[in-house]
Amino acid sequence: MREKIIHKSAELFLKLGFKSVTMDDIAQEMGISKKTIYVHFANKTKLVEAVTFELFDTICDGIDGICEASNNPIEELYDIKMFVMHHLKNEQTSPQFQLKKYYPQIHHVLKFKQFEKMHDSVKDSLQKGVDTKLFRSNINVDFISRMYFNGMMGIKDDAIFPKEIYTMDYLMESYLEYHLRAIVTEKGLQTLNKFITSNQS
Repeated sequence: MREKIIHKSAELFLKLGFKSVTMDDIAQEMGISKKTIYVHFANKTKLVEAVTFELFDTICDGIDGICEASNNPIEELYDIKMFVMHHLKNEQTSPQFQLKKYYPQIHHVLKFKQFEKMHDSVKDSLQKGVDTKLFRSNINVDFISRMYFNGMMGIKDDAIFPKEIYTMDYLMESYLEYHLRAIVTEKGLQTLNKFITSNQS
């Protein structure tokens, strides 16, 4: 039952936002009593925490799978973007922003976990790009990885990139291209252009 509650809550939180969804909404949606939810979660904060880290683990597992199966770090980044977008339902309700506003402690822990995960996987991906001569050999892998994470967090800031003007899909697509064009070799640029062209047609 605990897993079912987490799964349904995640669905509702991503669709309507952490703030809007009440314990009553979740109970009603599942056809169970609110007491049943409280058997597994002492309060809404505990439920939000469980949902947040469950989602994080699911996304991490998916990213690991993509990285293991990929030989091309350029396509790998785009595949990860598609996977994350699918799981976060295009972030229409800005879950990161709501988490930061209403559950700052959970957001703080999540951001640290995201950084640890992303820093390592992006460093590996960058090194793969250097080794395959798709990325310039003189880039500082550690620095670029940190910059990439910082930029990815930055584009999710609704105050800077209002969702009335920019969709999350557009922001991630544009940021990815911006990031890659800064570090690719001539060979990498050909691969990137070919990939962009084939995905637009």
